[in-house]
Amino acid sequence: MSQSKFPAGWDEERVQRVIAHYESQSEEEALAEDEAALESPTETLMEIPNDLVPAVRELISRRGSGGR
Repeated sequence: MSQSKFPAGWDEERVQRVIAHYESQSEEEALAEDEAALESPTETLMEIPNDLVPAVRELISRRGSGGR
């Protein structure tokens, strides 16, 4: 069986915590989280064509901190 690969700083425990967080959210909590993200002064949400997603991911990974 092959090992799962996680990004730097991530492990199975962290993945499970993230899954539990999103699975336990109510619709209202999820909406509030999404709306807060739209108002973030440090991040930008944008639509890009699907065929450009790999290039954008590569640029983010080169930044070294996963874009944050």
